[in-house]
Amino acid sequence: MDSNPSLWDVVVVGAGPIGGYAARMMAERGLNVLMLEEHLEIGKPFQCAGLVNPGAMKKVGLEHTILSDVFGARMYSPTGIEVKIGREGSVRTHVVCRKLFDEAVVRQGMQAGATLWLDSRPVDVEIDDQRVCLTVKRGDQIFNVESRLLVGADGAHSWVRRTLRMGRPKEMMIGFQIEVSGYIGESGYLDMYTGQDIAPGLFAWAIPNGRTHRIGVWSRPEDLGGRSCEQLVEYLMKDSQWSERFENCRENARFCGPLPCGLIQRPWKQRVLLLGDAAGLAKPTTGGGIGPGFEQVDLIIEDLCNAVNRNHLSEKNLKKVCKPIQSIRKRQDKSRALRNLFVTSCNDDELDSHFEIFSRPEVIDLINEEGDIEKPVPLGISLLRKVPDFRGLAFKAGIEMLKPR
Repeated sequence: MDSNPSLWDVVVVGAGPIGGYAARMMAERGLNVLMLEEHLEIGKPFQCAGLVNPGAMKKVGLEHTILSDVFGARMYSPTGIEVKIGREGSVRTHVVCRKLFDEAVVRQGMQAGATLWLDSRPVDVEIDDQRVCLTVKRGDQIFNVESRLLVGADGAHSWVRRTLRMGRPKEMMIGFQIEVSGYIGESGYLDMYTGQDIAPGLFAWAIPNGRTHRIGVWSRPEDLGGRSCEQLVEYLMKDSQWSERFENCRENARFCGPLPCGLIQRPWKQRVLLLGDAAGLAKPTTGGGIGPGFEQVDLIIEDLCNAVNRNHLSEKNLKKVCKPIQSIRKRQDKSRALRNLFVTSCNDDELDSHFEIFSRPEVIDLINEEGDIEKPVPLGISLLRKVPDFRGLAFKAGIEMLKPR
């Protein structure tokens, strides 16, 4: 045991993109920041689809990590009705190499002055009115680390969140994905498949990834009916009506992991703050977490750094610091309600009926005009208001979005 604890303003547990971004923003404002990463290298294991929206990419300027640009999507109903949205040349999202992207975000944090410890994880914590005392296992050694603030940016199964009993995200989805060569797709477009046999309650995807594709599915555990997401992907590729698209596919890698969708009730407590997936910030409509995580940091960074400098880090003070992120919670709840209305709560016949409406030229024009991967709520409300066939859902949608959360 090291008898001389190291002293920091902030310890960030988890050196992924959100932890790295937060470390950079705090270090740029003069704070002494330590990042702890339990793995031997940044960016592994890789557990998501690797989509980064243009707004988030602009914040970090890491265009060299982009593998392909996505202009739109080809979406398919259970019986095969195609809805193609997007316009070539108008980038909706980027597909990145997550290892390069994560490494580069963390490197920006280090260049700003933050310190990184690899192969390091917390094993115990004590918090009092003056400090956070963290016991860290680094390799085979044990260190005492003290800080003013502890930040948990350690993902869906956050050690910080679990150890300090800070609750659970509203939904914990399950995702499974493989990387393949040989998929028959359209350049610049991702494919989305729906139906109870393929992706109950949500959708499966084929995302262009440079020379390969990422094939995956996500679902709520209660919708799986005893199946695994791996079995759903196998069905999509081998037995569905789309199987010929996968005939020449060769698997290169596979990934799986949880998707925490729904900000926990209190992502703060005395001298502790949760960021990104640890706080449940993944989007209920796509599972993406990088954009919301960056947004969370941007919304609170100035007040947070002021609170650290003044050592005003009581639960009451951190609640005030986190007040701006309630806008993300409201947006998540509305997104979830609209997702349930249009997809999750629908059987296959209802999905086909919705896709018949989506496929009309005037509706596609509306989607292309108002659609935004990061902001699905305005589009959902426009569809309910402007498309006569959806007006029957408007009352139901209003009830869902007004429910107490």
